[in-house]
Amino acid sequence: MAVTWTISTLERNSSDDGVVVAHWRASDSEVVGEDTHSGSSYGTCSFTPDSTADGYTAYADITEAQAIGWVKADVDADAIEESIAAQIEASKAPAVAVGTPW
Repeated sequence: MAVTWTISTLERNSSDDGVVVAHWRASDSEVVGEDTHSGSSYGTCSFTPDSTADGYTAYADITEAQAIGWVKADVDADAIEESIAAQIEASKAPAVAVGTPW
């Protein structure tokens, strides 16, 4: 299992093309027999771009890997990945069984 991080969209200032919000998703799944167990998390991160700063990247030049790096630096990525793993484990051993006895 390996959590996959993606950026669903970026919001930017029209004046300087600086990214102000990144919408992200992290997800993972595990196949056990015929069942797929999955977990995910979605969120946003806000940024204050400075077009005069060293390392500034304009919108047109941003890669998804770079944006994911920004997000992971802004959130507790380890805790998010642990939560996703816990969702998968809970799916494999649900606290409530559903079905019929016949």
